[in-house]
Amino acid sequence: MVSTPNPSTDVSQLFLNTSLDSCAYKYEEFVIPNTVPYCNWTWDTILCWPPAPAGSVIRQRCPPGHGIDTSKYAERRCSAEGRWEGRGKDASPNMLGWTNYTPCYSPEVIQLFRKLYAGGSNGEADIKIDIAERTRTLEIVGFSLSLAALIISLVIFCRFRSLHNNRTRIHKNLFVAMVIQVIIRLTLYIDQVIIRNGGKRYGTDSSRHGIDNTPYLCEASYILLEYARTSMFMWMFIEGLYLHNVVTVTVFQGRFPHALYAFVGWGGPVALAAIWAITTAHYIGQQNFNPSTSLAKGLFITSPSCWWGYNLTPYYWILEGPRLAVVLLNFIFLLNIIRVLIVKLRQSHTSDVEQVRKAVRAAVVLVPLLGITNILNMTEAPLDRTALEFALWSYVTHFLTSFQGFFIALLYCFLNGEVRVALMKSLSVYLSIRGHHDWPVRRPSMFSAAYGTAPETEAPHAADSNRNNQTRAGNRRWITFCFRVQKDTNQPAPEPAPPETSV
Repeated sequence: MVSTPNPSTDVSQLFLNTSLDSCAYKYEEFVIPNTVPYCNWTWDTILCWPPAPAGSVIRQRCPPGHGIDTSKYAERRCSAEGRWEGRGKDASPNMLGWTNYTPCYSPEVIQLFRKLYAGGSNGEADIKIDIAERTRTLEIVGFSLSLAALIISLVIFCRFRSLHNNRTRIHKNLFVAMVIQVIIRLTLYIDQVIIRNGGKRYGTDSSRHGIDNTPYLCEASYILLEYARTSMFMWMFIEGLYLHNVVTVTVFQGRFPHALYAFVGWGGPVALAAIWAITTAHYIGQQNFNPSTSLAKGLFITSPSCWWGYNLTPYYWILEGPRLAVVLLNFIFLLNIIRVLIVKLRQSHTSDVEQVRKAVRAAVVLVPLLGITNILNMTEAPLDRTALEFALWSYVTHFLTSFQGFFIALLYCFLNGEVRVALMKSLSVYLSIRGHHDWPVRRPSMFSAAYGTAPETEAPHAADSNRNNQTRAGNRRWITFCFRVQKDTNQPAPEPAPPETSV
């Protein structure tokens, strides 16, 4: 015998059966009949199950949760002896029993669980889950460092006039896209930690409200996150395209196509994110649609699980496909840049060891900027492998992903010769204004000497004072000045190769 609750009342019962106390209060006056054996009421830490006659199967609507289809039913079986059946055919009946929540999950999550438990050992699966939780901590640390480094780099690039050129203009747009992505990701991670801790304290994830369990706000956060991530990849493609043209083309003809780059970097991801969001909302809304409730109505926008596991659906490739194409194109750009570099080194009669050293150095510097390290994050997680293999993939992949912004800011701002010269000159002016006239200006390194970004000598203190006054007057408009495109009717001169890739 199968007992299924009335669809018109199962939703209200779902919110009443959320604690052991409410379950006990609900059935405290229930008297088990003496005619047939009965399984007593029970609380499985998720739902409250009513008493059931022997040999019956009782079902309840699946509770809201990550990766759960609320239109389906969980079930428990009462054995012929009047005890709840355990998990598996060979499990003996007991007083608590086992609830089968497997039908509640979406097909993507079921496939994920099959890979997680492919080894047949629950202990190894628990180890993999623990590794994933530790990886989240690594991500929070990495994204926090990346956020601080990227913001400091943006301030430096916008502060100094000597750093305003086409190359740094592309850097600034890339850094802004990365900052938006990191801020949203950190906000979601911290919100999930707060909600999870609240659930552990109060017994349910619904005890605290945040982004993760707020309709529309949660979906909008993920849409904006994926838009920023797609925009980051597009600006990485522009970085690779621009650098490839500068290095491989003898004369960089034509004006700097800033408007085209801005359209590709910021406008293209809008179309991709909109198509993906509409498709995903319709797909997840159909999975959670229930005509008898108001959990998902209208345009199928909201979901009780907040699009959890959307990256497991095939529609995620609407975004991931173009990102993968960007990584492959940038890899081709990198190979061609290294080829041109080796050819020029051979023409200069450089030793073989020096050629290899400089080629490897150029490759290491360019790999994070071009986003090639993200190829690991696009591969499928090896959940069906051993715990050691999964740990290796998880730690390496998320370390490279979370610390990517930090490495890019380190290589292209903090260690950049032009930036160091600008900072040292600014420090020299600052100390000169305060009377430290004997403080020497550090001599530019050989790495940056070939790329003059400022005059070799500075005028005396009058010029320094004028510059300081102009700087203070322009601070009010620094954001506009930072991303302003300088208009010039003359054809721009070819830019030298970027110092960070020079050897």
